Amino acid sequence: MTSIRDDHVKVHFRLEVDEDGWPPASVESLWAGVRWAGETVQASENCTIRLIVMKDGGSAAARQTVLETFRRLGTTGEGIEQFRMVALDVPSDADLPRIRKLLEHGEAKGWWHWEEGCVTAVWQATAAAGLP
Repeated sequence: MTSIRDDHVKVHFRLEVDEDGWPPASVESLWAGVRWAGETVQASENCTIRLIVMKDGGSAAARQTVLETFRRLGTTGEGIEQFRMVALDVPSDADLPRIRKLLEHGEAKGWWHWEEGCVTAVWQATAAAGLP
């Protein structure tokens, strides 16, 4: 559901699933331009945001619409059919305030639920700014 350049590889991370079964997967994967093994070589300034798409039952078309909508704000991402999920890769030069505002708006409308997977201080500042 996404087009990633040929010079990217998929990196897999093991997740700890809590007693309630969250997150619903024990592995998360992200596209990366550099291969890392064992430890973080250099922290990225990118954030990872996960959305469970509720609109239209999380259909492939609904997930694709979410990806395209957020792509216009500078993100990339992919849809995960099994969980009706979209994972967004949010670079530091994306429009972070508008992305947060759209995330909150979509959740208020019941289009999706979202959570922060991995975030930076710059992303956290958008919440502290108290956006309308």
